[in-house]
Amino acid sequence: MTHLTPDSPTVSSSTPEEAPATHPRLDPTGPGLDWLDDILGDTALPRAQNRVADVIIRNPQLASYAEIAEIAAHAEVNNSTVVRTAQTLGFHGWPDLQRELRSRYLVKISTEDTLVQHGEHSTPLTAALTRDIENLRLTLDANSAEDVEATIATLAAAKSILVVGHGSYAAPASVMAHLGSTMGYPISLESRAGVHLVTSTNTLGPGDVMVVINIWRSIGQMIVAAEAAHRAGATIIAISDMRRGRLATIAEHLLVVPSEGIAFFQSVTATTSVVYGLLAGMQAAHPERSRETIRRSQQLWKELGVHLD
Repeated sequence: MTHLTPDSPTVSSSTPEEAPATHPRLDPTGPGLDWLDDILGDTALPRAQNRVADVIIRNPQLASYAEIAEIAAHAEVNNSTVVRTAQTLGFHGWPDLQRELRSRYLVKISTEDTLVQHGEHSTPLTAALTRDIENLRLTLDANSAEDVEATIATLAAAKSILVVGHGSYAAPASVMAHLGSTMGYPISLESRAGVHLVTSTNTLGPGDVMVVINIWRSIGQMIVAAEAAHRAGATIIAISDMRRGRLATIAEHLLVVPSEGIAFFQSVTATTSVVYGLLAGMQAAHPERSRETIRRSQQLWKELGVHLD
């Protein structure tokens, strides 16, 4: 990796951009120095940008939550250098990079430390709604209309669709599979692991789509199954809170969804909203089929006495 290491010498300069980088103490409870290897990789950065990267590496908590001016002050550069560093690393800007940093930081610390990180809330409902409003705003910023339309087009043309989600994120996965089926799509849900996941994915191939909803910590079995489906020719759509990593590498379409909550658990609100947006696009892609399937469903609901009214 080309970035500064703990033993790298500082560089003297008379200009603010080239001043020696500070080396704040690494948080012993946080991620190690390798927590950003797949973001930084072998990217060659100019000296000033390298100091920004060094601050990010050594200060996971600071990088995850600080304002851009504070990052710039620690690196002894100006704000625009922080922005350029993010762009050089392949992100839209500092907010996009910081969202990724925060997701990775919360993964690396323990669940108990997450509670400490978020603190107590005198009005938890207000705090939760405020956090979700911010997650929704960040989701809009992170995904272009072109990316979403391309994802919808792939879903609309799929021979079959398998939606995979575990834990809390089985909820939006279930919503997608249920409402997609209601519209007449050949779509199914797999929220289990082990032999069930194998059975669901081992027949996927060209023309099939696998939607993987993996937020917070990467789930090994899910990632391995997606990689196998990708090798077999299936198209992978990823809904994740990280723009980099093994899942992003194999995904033809990646939608980035912030997931930070206010307690030890992540929020599914923004992910569910993304699912609703995809479903609306899928309905618009095949309106007649959707209407006909929904009409048949409503008639069968009536005949079975599903609803009291």
